[in-house]
Amino acid sequence: MTLAEEWDRLDSETRQWLLDNPGCVMVPRTVSARIKQSAAGHIDVDAHGQMLLSREDLDFLREKGTGLGTRDISGEVQFFDATQPRKRE
Repeated sequence: MTLAEEWDRLDSETRQWLLDNPGCVMVPRTVSARIKQSAAGHIDVDAHGQMLLSREDLDFLREKGTGLGTRDISGEVQFFDATQPRKRE
C-alpha cells in the first residue's frame, strides 16, 4: 500500500494533516488509525499503532504539497512561481 494508491479514499482532514507534515516519517497512531480505516489495502503499523512512511510516500506528499505533477484540465503540468499564489486541491 502506498499513499498515492489510497489518497482518494482518505478523508480531507487526514489528507491535510499529511500535507501539513510532509517530513514526518512516523505517522502518529491517531492519523494512522484514520488511514487504516479508510484504506482498501493492508496498512502496516508498529506495536504502538504508528505507520512508517516509505520514501515513495514522502516523495508523493512533497509533490502533492508543492503542486508538482498536478495537471490542469488541458492535461498540462502546472508549475508555480514563488510569487504566484496556488490553489489547494
